[in-house]
Order: sequence, then C-alpha cells, then structure tokens
Amino acid sequence: MRLPESSGARARIRAAGLPSGGTGTLYAIVAVVGILYVTRELLVPLVLATLLAFVLAPVVRGLRHWRVPRIPAVLLTVFLAFGLLTTGGVVMGRQMAELATDLPRYQAAVMEKVGHLSSGGMVERVSGLLQRLGENVVPRPHASTSSSASTGPAAEAGTSVRPLPVEVHTPEPGTLELIQSVIAPLVGPVATTGIVAVFVVFLLLYREDMRDRVIKLVGSGDLQRTTAALDEATTRLSRFFLAQVMLNACFGAVIGLGLWAVGIPNPALWGVLAGLMRFVPFVGVIISVAFPALLALAVDPGWATLLWTVALFAVAEGLQAQAVEPLVYGHSTGLTPIAVLLATAFWTWLWGPLGLLMAMPLTLCLVVLGRHVKQLEFLDVLLGDREALAPPEAFYQRALAGDADGLIEQAELRLNGTSLRAYYDEVALPGLALAQADAGRGALSRRRVEWVRDKVDALLEDLADHEDAGEDEAPLMEGPVAPAGATGDGRAPEAPPPAPPASVPDGWEAPGSILCVPGRGRFDGQAACMLVQALRQRGFGAGMLPNAALRKPEPMTTAPGGTVRALCLSVVAGGTSGASLRYAVLRLRRDFPALPLVIGIWGEAEASQEQALRDALPPEILGDGTVRFVRRLQDALDTLLQASPATRSATEARETQAAKP
Repeated sequence: MRLPESSGARARIRAAGLPSGGTGTLYAIVAVVGILYVTRELLVPLVLATLLAFVLAPVVRGLRHWRVPRIPAVLLTVFLAFGLLTTGGVVMGRQMAELATDLPRYQAAVMEKVGHLSSGGMVERVSGLLQRLGENVVPRPHASTSSSASTGPAAEAGTSVRPLPVEVHTPEPGTLELIQSVIAPLVGPVATTGIVAVFVVFLLLYREDMRDRVIKLVGSGDLQRTTAALDEATTRLSRFFLAQVMLNACFGAVIGLGLWAVGIPNPALWGVLAGLMRFVPFVGVIISVAFPALLALAVDPGWATLLWTVALFAVAEGLQAQAVEPLVYGHSTGLTPIAVLLATAFWTWLWGPLGLLMAMPLTLCLVVLGRHVKQLEFLDVLLGDREALAPPEAFYQRALAGDADGLIEQAELRLNGTSLRAYYDEVALPGLALAQADAGRGALSRRRVEWVRDKVDALLEDLADHEDAGEDEAPLMEGPVAPAGATGDGRAPEAPPPAPPASVPDGWEAPGSILCVPGRGRFDGQAACMLVQALRQRGFGAGMLPNAALRKPEPMTTAPGGTVRALCLSVVAGGTSGASLRYAVLRLRRDFPALPLVIGIWGEAEASQEQALRDALPPEILGDGTVRFVRRLQDALDTLLQASPATRSATEARETQAAKP
C-alpha cells in the first residue's frame, strides 16, 4: 500500500494575489488609469509631496535623534529643502534667460560649422539628390498656364497694380495688463509649489497616523508582522530615495564644474539638467549630453571641446553607475529592465515630463507595496526583480520543460554563495519531491518522468566535480519580512560562528565504506546520487548500490570498493511504500546486521509520512538504536559522524572529563 502523498509537496503555484473577476478586473484597471489621467492636476502635487516626504523623512529622524521637537524638525527640514529648490529654480531661470539671448548666435555658429563640414561631402550630395527628387515629384506649371496667368484685366489695361502697405498698430498695454502678463506665468508653479509644501509638512507630521490607517484599511491578522513590514518598507524607500537624490545632485555638480572648466556656456543649467535626467533610465544620459554637445560645436571652432564634453559625461556616468551606486545601495534597483521601460513609457504618457522624472520612484513604491500587501502581490511579480518561482519550483519547472542548460545555470548561480550540500537540501531535493508528488497522483506520464530524470542526471554529472569555495552558506530563500526575533533595524540576530567540521574517522574515507541504496521511487536514484556526492565532498568513501541488488538471492557482504561501515537508504518523500521500505531494511539488516543505518526521507515530508514508514518496520529493528531517520543531507552527515566508533569514543571521553569535579 502506497503512503498518502504530501499535500504540501504538490507542485501547485499559488497565484500572486491577482485580482479575480475577469472582465471586471479589466474594467477596474481601465477605470484606475482614467482616474489617474483625469485627476493628474491633483495627483501630481500629491505624488511629488509623497516622494519628497520619503526623501526628507531620514533628515527629520536625524533631527529627532538630536532631541529637536517634532514640529520644529519638520518645519526646518521642509524650509531648507524648498529653499534649496527655490535657489536652484532661480539659477536655472537666469541661465535659461542668458541662453535664450545667445541662442541665435549659437545657432548660426553651429550651422556654419555643419556647412563647412558638409561642403563637398556626403551631406551636399544628399541635399542635391533630395532637391532633384523634389523637382521630379512636384509638377512644373505648363506654359499655357503661366501665359494665361499673366493675362488679366490689369494686363489687358496695360497698367501694373502695386500692393498697398498695411500697418498694424498694437495699443500700449495698461498697468493691469502688464502686471497680469508678468504674474500669470508664475501663478501655476507657485501654487503647485505651495500645495506640495503643505502636503509634505502634513505627511511628515502625521506619518504614524497614516500608517495606522493603512493597517486598518488593508487589514491584518498579525499586527506585529504588518507593522514591521510597513516600517521596513518606508525606511528602505526613504533611505534609497535620499541616497538617489544626493548621488544625482553630486553627479550634477560634477558635470556643472566639468563643463565650466571645459568652457561650455551656462554650466549650472546643464549640471542641474544632468542631475534630473539621471532619474530617467537608459535615455536620461543621452538627453543630458545632447545640449552641451551642441553648445560645444558653437563655442569652439575645432573639435576639442566636443570631445572633452563627451568624455566628461562618459567618465562621470561610468563611475556613478558602476562604482558609486552599487557601493551605496547595491547593484539592483529592485526592478526588471522590461519593467523600467514599461513604467517609463506609461508614466510619461500619463503625466508628461513630470511622469518621466517620477517613473522610477513611483514604480519602486508600487513594487514595495506589492511585496508587503497580499492583495497587490501581483505588482511585485510583474515589476520586481525577485524570482517569480521559489527555487525548488524553478528547479522542477526547468527539469519538466527539458531545459538542462537552464537547470545547470540555476545551480551555478545558487552555488556562487552556498555549498553543494545546502543547494541539494534547499533546492534540488524539494524539487524532486514536487516531481514525485505529481508522478504519484498520475499527473506525469512515463515519458515526462524519464524526461525529468535525464535532465537531473545531466545536472548531477555536471556537479560531480564541484568543490565549495568555503563553508559559509548564504540563505537560498529570503522572505520579505524579518522574523519575529529580528533586531530593531530589520536584521536577523547574528548567529554564532559555526564550529569547525569534524574530521572523518580513519577507515571511513576508504571507497565503499558507506553504502548508499536508493528506494524504489521514481526519483530515488537521483536523490541517492546527491547523497553520495555530498558524502564524498565531506571526505567519506561513499558508494552506491542499485535497488535491484536487494532482490538478488546472494548476500551482500562487501561494497564494490571495500568494507562497509555504514548504510544509507535514500527515498524521496511520497515515492516509497511501506512494504518496499520494510523489504529493503530487512534485506540490509540480514546482510549487515550490526551496521548503522540512516534512512533519508528527502523533501518536504510530513510527519505522518515518516511515522507511517516507522510503523512499517519491525519494532526489534528500531529498538536497537542503530536506525536513524533524517530529512536533510546535513543531518545525514552529522549522524554518520556520530555513529563512527572514533567519534563515539571521543564524545564519551569529553562527557567523562566534564563530569569530573
């Protein structure tokens, strides 16, 4: 009788909080986009205020840490921030006025240089070709038409008609009209700035109250976890946005100083533009370098200034993107490249130039929101750069799809920060348990089973000679929220340093000292191969015996390589019946009656499964203390080390020494 399969191991991929409803969901999305477009006059200042609040929140916390009262800290921070913004706006206005005054001269210089460059060259030939093409396409007026046009009443009369000059006089504007023409262009920006400033003040003052309302709105069965998630999200966003603003401001300052040194007019304007354009992915640097490059053509008769300008942007952008930013906030922004492109196009279409500048921060906020709010989890899946499938699910999916290269690539990526043993425990063996669960319920055909076996065998062959870089093992799967025992800043408490690995006892490193036998499950052979590789990497002399050898009548006295010192029976969770396990254990006990026996049940096995396997074995076999059940390769290694005579003797000696007064 086959054991009941594990419900938890079944390869079910839970939908990531996608809203249900089909057509209703589509209508809701269209309605939300329409509301965002229609109410952009209100939402843009509110969104700007929210982003500024994220940027200024660390400054307010710093002032609060210096025991500055809350209201003065908020007002001082907002005053300084908007003072800097106003100063920058005034400087940009003056620079743009100067540029507008000198623009005709720059334009003439650029056209002259381009004309000299194109004289006798390709540009002239292309221009002539286009001119001739236009002459051929546009029909010439016929002679009769021209002659008829020349004849008219005036011609017949023999007199010529001169056009009469017409002069249009504009009345002098009055005082009220003059004031209105000056003030009207300033009303919109000043009003928007005032609204944003008020919103920022209230967002910083009532941050905790708004957090409580968000918790109540989304609901929570675990108040501690929800609060920790929101605090972590807001803290990370604030630090990221503040770091990004400071880095982009420094980038703009470097560009401005460099352009001033090169001799480009209005360097402050182009420095501010370069800092702003760094918020725009991919094309921002191209836009920021285009205008100074054109001015370099105008101010320098040669090409040195243009080359220096392009080199300045190239060096500054390279250092910022490849050295400074990864050092400050990591190599990843949390968004996939396709998400960045789509978000940039969407927000630019929706809100224009301001949407272009706010695309990255807004999308990142949506990703963080989807990472912590279950109803919006689909935003993290669609836009975030985290893996959509869990590592065991991705392992099984690639094997199921026949993607052996993808399977090996995934393993190499995981093994870059962890050990082979941890990779098998956390990824490969749970992935085999998923495959076994599908095969056990009849979801996999025999062809699919062989397909998965072949791809996993290819992976095992590729990893046969793998050597770990070190014993430090990084976690393979990280959750979005720190556990309950985490420290105040969201980090997990530091674990004590691992003890140095115990040495393999003498004689246990000989080939065939540990005999590994797979069960009769569909993927037990692959799991046993993983166990053998982990044992050999640890220093044990492990050998593998096929399950068919258990059904031979002759006894098994030795392993293929030498003397057997321990036995390992490897089964994948859900793939072995109690009867087959009982037969295998009885046969091993008949041929090796006194050796330690480790039974590994790999994968996400339920406690009922292990208990069913225990119940299938005779009580006298379980009672002698030589049979141990394990669920991880690391537990199997530790059990074998403890089962060796040398290790037991050393342990007993330490216990005796510790018991002495």
